[in-house]
Amino acid sequence: MPYSQRLLEFLVALLRRRTRLFTILALCVPLGFAGCGQLVQKERELLFRVVPGTASWYGGMPEGVVEMNLPVATGESRDGNEHINAWWWPAANPSAPAVLYLHGARWNLTGQLFRIEQLHDFGFSVLAIDYRGFGKSSGELPSEETVYEDARLAWQHLKALQPDPRKRLIYGHSLGGAIAIDLASQPGQQQQARGLIVESTFTTLADIAKSLSYPWLPLQLLLSQKFDAVDKIAQVGMPVLIVHGTSDRYVPSHFSEKLYAAAPQRKKLLLVEGGTHNNSMRIGESAYRRAFRELFGLNPAPA
Repeated sequence: MPYSQRLLEFLVALLRRRTRLFTILALCVPLGFAGCGQLVQKERELLFRVVPGTASWYGGMPEGVVEMNLPVATGESRDGNEHINAWWWPAANPSAPAVLYLHGARWNLTGQLFRIEQLHDFGFSVLAIDYRGFGKSSGELPSEETVYEDARLAWQHLKALQPDPRKRLIYGHSLGGAIAIDLASQPGQQQQARGLIVESTFTTLADIAKSLSYPWLPLQLLLSQKFDAVDKIAQVGMPVLIVHGTSDRYVPSHFSEKLYAAAPQRKKLLLVEGGTHNNSMRIGESAYRRAFRELFGLNPAPA
């Protein structure tokens, strides 16, 4: 997980300077980082690692994709001048189930197309968004708060596109999995979606950083961005499919095992043998389809 590695290196450098560490803890922790704006800014930069422009492997918008801007009127943009860019790719079958696709760090939608195509090939309609600060969406730097807001806005739009809650699913990859879990854990969501799918996701941001260093480091005290997926998944009241490649070098699959253990509802853990951080959907295609049938009772017609 490249962004976590860089974030970890930044935090460990601070921890090695003991005097500076105690100063940071004394000033930042009681104030919730209120007086440490530069540190929080750097943390968000290293976490999201937004790459501007178009991904080098992007071959253009597939036929049938509708691009749109969804106005944002909450959080940091109450003036209504901000928006998130979205792609809507309807399935050939107008009654097909629809998926909200929430991506992870670094790459915008142009770098996510291969996974969006796979979901569409499964037979789903797909609504995919760029959070503010990514791609063509407005804003400069995302935060945990704004990506949660953007996911909730996109979900409201998906409900209009697919009115039947039995045909709506939430999908998140990597950091997007933590965002998807937050969305699915909101009050009343149990009746609003058929299920939740998370792939290559961690338990908390502090946990993934600690796994790359020393468990005793108080990273949870230094991080302003928490992404506490393991506690929130316990509040999810819908079926949950948790997918992870056994050869993921960035986020080890034991994190998904912990998420699975914490999930209370009908659930399935799909460990894709040989799958990496990015290709488990492709090489585990058959297992994915079986999980759709067994867990969600869905068998969408392939595109």
